[in-house]
Amino acid sequence: MPPTVPLDLWFQVPVDRPNWNMAYSLAIAGLGFVMTVIIGHPIVALLRAKKIGKQVRIDGPQHHLVKTGTPTMGGIMVTLSAVILTFAFNLYGRLSMLLPLGVLLCCGVLGAIDDRLSLVGGKRAAGLTARFKMAWLLLFATVTAIILYRPLGLGYIILPFFGRYDLSPLLYLPIAIIGIAGMANAVNLADGLDALAGGTAAVAFVAYGIIAYVQGQVGVVTFCFTMVGALLGFLWHNAHPAQVIMGDTGALAIGAALATAGFMTGQWILLPVVGLVFVAEVLSVIAQVAYFKRTGGRRLFKTAPIHHHFELIGWSETQVTLRFWLVGMMAGLFGVALALL
Repeated sequence: MPPTVPLDLWFQVPVDRPNWNMAYSLAIAGLGFVMTVIIGHPIVALLRAKKIGKQVRIDGPQHHLVKTGTPTMGGIMVTLSAVILTFAFNLYGRLSMLLPLGVLLCCGVLGAIDDRLSLVGGKRAAGLTARFKMAWLLLFATVTAIILYRPLGLGYIILPFFGRYDLSPLLYLPIAIIGIAGMANAVNLADGLDALAGGTAAVAFVAYGIIAYVQGQVGVVTFCFTMVGALLGFLWHNAHPAQVIMGDTGALAIGAALATAGFMTGQWILLPVVGLVFVAEVLSVIAQVAYFKRTGGRRLFKTAPIHHHFELIGWSETQVTLRFWLVGMMAGLFGVALALL
């Protein structure tokens, strides 16, 4: 088994009751679920009263047009629960938890601005430009990568079968920056069907929570399961037909926080495995654009991201979501299996 991360107060608190630690983290997850379900009701009501409604793509499946006006920015409830519970139960002696929390907040604010500008009837229905959002995501990711490398001292990689290897900043920093910003965009692309992004993200956080538990990283375990509880609570309101949509407010923040947790375990090489569904969403868009340009207008998929392709070939929205969940679960199990080698 690869060596565990050194103990220090910036990263974790040494403990001698690992089972109690997991029980504690699972209890926080349950609390996060209940809190998010409860606060979700007034948040949905407020979003509806303020007419913060989703603008649906006209080039997507036509049956999705009925979702136009559904309250968006629902990711607020996930972030709010995670922030409150982390400050209350997962910050004392674990100051490193400020890092994923900061990522969650910064990316959430960026996503909220984009959502606010892309409301139905808004002056800028398209929201922020892709380049503008990416520039800010890269900035947030750069700051995060630097903190991961120093002062947290996590500039290494743990490879299944081979163990831990320290990396130079010239190699580690670009990988961390691309990984964090890339995962934020990947989860954002998956946020196209009711409960799709939330469910698959919850599975991915479970996987990294288990990986962190094996390593003895109490703070990361608790943060991951806090996110699981908050995401499952969000799904209470996002289940088909959704009362509220996550929006960039949630998707960008959740994706970046997931990647940050992965880098904090040193098992970031497994992010494409644990987040297989998100990677598939990104690759489908890249492949579609490249094929379109190369063939002068022909399409590789009926549309992209790929979850809409499956809808257009006859799968119902619920079938797509559940089958993607199943793929995500199997990918998560495989990722944990590799981490144990």
